[in-house]
Amino acid sequence: MKHSPALAGLIDALRTLPGVGPKSAQRMAFHLLQDGRAGANALAASLTAALAAVRRCSRCRMLTEAELCSICESRRDADLLCVVESPADVVAIESSGSFRGRYFVLMGHLSPLDGIGPEQIGIQELEALLAQPGLRELILATNPTVEGEATAHFLSEVARRHGIAATRIAHGVPIGGELEYVDGGTLAHALAGRQAIS
Repeated sequence: MKHSPALAGLIDALRTLPGVGPKSAQRMAFHLLQDGRAGANALAASLTAALAAVRRCSRCRMLTEAELCSICESRRDADLLCVVESPADVVAIESSGSFRGRYFVLMGHLSPLDGIGPEQIGIQELEALLAQPGLRELILATNPTVEGEATAHFLSEVARRHGIAATRIAHGVPIGGELEYVDGGTLAHALAGRQAIS
């Protein structure tokens, strides 16, 4: 069945969300237009307001409504800088309550085939932070994907040129996990990154 242009446009727009395929997008569109018009209006208003107000922090590139995000405005360890791929990664690390340093958000990872090079992930802004005095460690918390590993390697070379130590977050077996259910790639990382018991 062919949808009307407006309905087809809504379905296509919903498909841009991560993890939303054609059937899910159609189901959401039908719900919003059939039973959820009040919610749809609230969603549209919130999205419009967020698009107008939310921007990148001028220091770390986290999403914020102010010039500096709340993390950059707070008193954090200025000698530690953690590089992540997305604002969601900052939220995940912050929820652990174990990191008190600062962040830099790449808004992606290196992917030459997709036209994403160093300029697109903010290398100039990062190098400006690396040039500031007092920074002693760059923590690379990119995802353990091929692109994430390549990005971490590239950034470690950049840090080395600035005389700053670069470290990589550990990857391995999750707490509470059982080895028989862990995939081979994760086990290989865990074995390669093993540490002495103190």
